[in-house]
Amino acid sequence: MLVNQKYQARIYVTLRPSVLDPAGVAVESGLKQLGYKDVEQVRIGKYIELIVSAVDEDQARQQLDRICDQLLANPVIENYRFDLREIGEPMGASV
Repeated sequence: MLVNQKYQARIYVTLRPSVLDPAGVAVESGLKQLGYKDVEQVRIGKYIELIVSAVDEDQARQQLDRICDQLLANPVIENYRFDLREIGEPMGASV
């Protein structure tokens, strides 16, 4: 019997380098107005944490790729990456 394991994912979504980032431009401007003259090329992104259950790490990675492609990132203008770590006891494991 296969037992699902829990994995914590930390997902980072950023605009592709070729895409204009108006929020980043606004933050950079604000920082310069506050006196931070050495700051440049500010980019704004999204950070998402979630827990996913899967039989193994490969299945968890495949599931996360689909989640990011279908909902969390717009693959036309955004890139994503994620860190994955196994957590806790396997779901359904007896104590």
